[in-house]
Amino acid sequence: MTKKRYVICGVSARANGMFIRNMLDTFQAYCEIVGLLDADPARFRNCFAKFPALSGKPVYRPDQFDQMIQETKPDVILVAGADHTHADYIVKGLERNLDVISEKPMVTTGADCKRVLDAQAASHGRLYVAFNYRYSPVHTRIKELILEGRVGRITSVDLNWYLDTYHGASYFKRWNRKRSHSGGLSIHKSTHHFDLVNWWIDQVPLEAFSYGALHYYGAEGELNPAKEDGRFCGTCRVKPACTYAMRWSSRSKETVPADDHVGQIEVKPSSYTGYRADACIFDSEIDIEDTYTAVVKYDRGALLSYSVNFSLPYEGYRLAINGTKGRLETMEMVSGRASFEVPPQTIDYYPLFGGKETIHVVPRPGGHGGGDPLLLEDLFLGPDPLRSYDILAGAAAGARSVLTGEAVWKSVRTGKPVRIEELLVPSEPTGIGGG
Repeated sequence: MTKKRYVICGVSARANGMFIRNMLDTFQAYCEIVGLLDADPARFRNCFAKFPALSGKPVYRPDQFDQMIQETKPDVILVAGADHTHADYIVKGLERNLDVISEKPMVTTGADCKRVLDAQAASHGRLYVAFNYRYSPVHTRIKELILEGRVGRITSVDLNWYLDTYHGASYFKRWNRKRSHSGGLSIHKSTHHFDLVNWWIDQVPLEAFSYGALHYYGAEGELNPAKEDGRFCGTCRVKPACTYAMRWSSRSKETVPADDHVGQIEVKPSSYTGYRADACIFDSEIDIEDTYTAVVKYDRGALLSYSVNFSLPYEGYRLAINGTKGRLETMEMVSGRASFEVPPQTIDYYPLFGGKETIHVVPRPGGHGGGDPLLLEDLFLGPDPLRSYDILAGAAAGARSVLTGEAVWKSVRTGKPVRIEELLVPSEPTGIGGG
């Protein structure tokens, strides 16, 4: 396999931990990083400190994209910055007939979905969206059971996703808390979940109706210890009175000696200029929801009942897939932060007429339930020749998940069902049926 040349657009923590580290290690024989692009010079310094092998590689500002392409002559654009930055880099890469790898969500709006779909249709390059949840062994086994016909024709799906007070709260400390940056959590986070359902059942979402609210976070959060904007966890004087913070810490760690008149908690130096990832979860600038329930209608008759909650005592999900021949059930609970013993995840199959079968899935190491290493292999080595079904997501799958997420939050705002095709602005026919 020929070594490919990559440029990284968005030198984020995700870019460093998920992609760059593995490109320099596991896949170094197949990948060469030839340039880095970001708006913040501090991100370059942070990256070079983590990965000295990249020191001296050319760096570029966002307005130097064309110069970067001309000077570095990449084969692949890897897009891993904040969600709202994805669209421009994806479109520019496809317009130059380059392959593009994008972190999910692909983009944050239906209008940008339209731009990307049009660029993909006209390009000799191909976009891949890094949906790692598809690759978890439990999730691939569910796909295989459906393909084997065990469930029959899919009629409905129930999916309830739970984020605990550690993980869920983290989205309200960071840039994700602004819809202009993330599209809201029905896009930034739920695209994972919508993509899984879309991929499992192989149907196209048509319409969504939903309710949503900001119940836990923001200035009106019931556990807000003080209504005061601009706080940061690292320097917060009321932190010992914050239930969310203290659930994962202790008083001895978060207080200072009485004779210390400054009374400020030590602040970790930020890797980025003018940005901190510990903003107060009760700030009034938060303009997204933390709770959704939704119903989604699909083109071949399936119905999805979906909910997600970003402030719960434990983390995981419950899933049921119903069909004309049977039902699949599974429940995942994240063990690392649970305050109780967590059973191993299995899949229960109930034939429409017959006895229950419990399917044990062999776990794999790696992030996102063992999905990350397998995704990276497909991205950097090509699809696994031993796999009999498509799993790498492209522009159409990326668009379907984003459009569903936008339909969800727009339905929350309007109180009406939202037709997903109508979110492709301008409203011209654009196929979103393919992978």
